[in-house]
Amino acid sequence: MLDVVIAGAGPNGLMLACELALAGARPLVVERLTEPPTEQRANGLVGQVVRMLDRRGLYERLTSPGATPEPAPGFVFGAFPLDLRDLPDHPLHTLMVPQHRIRRMLAERAAELGVEIRHGHEVTGLAPTETSVTVELRGRAPLEAAFLVGADGGHSTVRKLTGIGFPGVTADDSVSRAGQVSVPPDMAAADGGLAVPGFGVVPPFRHLRTAHGLITWGPFPDGAPLITTVEWGRPAEGEASLDDLRASVSRVLGVPGTHVPLGPPTGPGPHLMRRLSGGNTRIASRYRAGRVFLLGDAAHVHAAIGGPGLNMGLQDAVNLGWKLAAALRGHAPEGLLDTYESERSPVARRVAMHTQAQSLLTRPGGDVTALRELFGELLTRPATRQHLADLLSGADISYPMGPATGPLVGRWAPDLPGLRDLTRTGRPLLLDPTGTLDAGPWTAHVDTVTVRDLDTALLLRPDCYVAWQGTTGDGLYEALETWFKAA
Repeated sequence: MLDVVIAGAGPNGLMLACELALAGARPLVVERLTEPPTEQRANGLVGQVVRMLDRRGLYERLTSPGATPEPAPGFVFGAFPLDLRDLPDHPLHTLMVPQHRIRRMLAERAAELGVEIRHGHEVTGLAPTETSVTVELRGRAPLEAAFLVGADGGHSTVRKLTGIGFPGVTADDSVSRAGQVSVPPDMAAADGGLAVPGFGVVPPFRHLRTAHGLITWGPFPDGAPLITTVEWGRPAEGEASLDDLRASVSRVLGVPGTHVPLGPPTGPGPHLMRRLSGGNTRIASRYRAGRVFLLGDAAHVHAAIGGPGLNMGLQDAVNLGWKLAAALRGHAPEGLLDTYESERSPVARRVAMHTQAQSLLTRPGGDVTALRELFGELLTRPATRQHLADLLSGADISYPMGPATGPLVGRWAPDLPGLRDLTRTGRPLLLDPTGTLDAGPWTAHVDTVTVRDLDTALLLRPDCYVAWQGTTGDGLYEALETWFKAA
């Protein structure tokens, strides 16, 4: 019998497979598609997950050997520019790489860890029992596993087969268009923006709201530039095409089409040309049904504005991976698997809240303009920008940790000297500045490391959240008992 079957070989499913394998479990990834997708989707990573990849030794695989994350000097919220350079505690990191490169890197890492990925395997049914799940596949022999995880996207088959509800709201009055293009050299502004005659400069990598809609210009260095528009109250007609995108850009900017000479993309494809009508904000009513779990878009969908999707989905995987592995090895205290939903579902609700708020701020109309004027005044305050940076990055997340106390307990571990090397194994860590603490009956499950330049001892879960802190051993064993079963 397999340990875990993961339905879906996107970044979230592959990240979970890596976390499980790192912890000694045997996952199998099955994917409906016959080969990995190459189309352009997400354009990069935003938030805490950038540092999480670094703590697993994966950041430099997407950048260059020895590279480490640096906070972004600025970002956007609801088509407002956010200057973050003056923040005393700057948590927001970005990594602008296309999703297909992230997926490929995670697939390579999974293969290194011995994970098998089977393409062309479509889940069609499941039969759970108290001890296992039988996964039925189209035209293939069924699989039996201790657990099944649906990482199969917003239209998740696994979620539908379990009967888990997907309540939320659908907005059907908008049309978004996105396409990779080419532009004449004389339209390239000095800052990387798009200089449009009769309008001015569309800044790079920012949502720009106009009186007619929303536009984004992304001059990615390793691919064709990407331009995106959103319009409201104008139904789409015909097929998605370059002409359709060019007309939308002209309408949003309020200039004749001849002023926006978008051409077909150059370089190797495939290239993106997409049009979507409306959008959904939905969160699964449950993240778990017995031995079946939901992950990433299968558990939550929301507007893409601000790019929080991969940040949340990959963090779901890091949260769930060590807990499933502990259950498989018999090291999970009672109720550990239930903490996946209790910890991650509130995060999804928070992301849904701020993406809905951002979407509202980008709509046209005088009432929204008035709201934006007030909101712009608030953004002059460093405390407001700090709040938004924490919100967008996920740095404001704090999990309930039971009886353990201290300002860091329940929060993600701060960047400490040497931490990125210590966390590559994915094992729990007891960081001890005194050299006197030990994990007692939990020693086999927890690595104790003497770190002299800390002010306080820290117990870190494998997902890098602080489960205990103190200057003596008071409360340490209680925290260990909460999260790890003694050997």
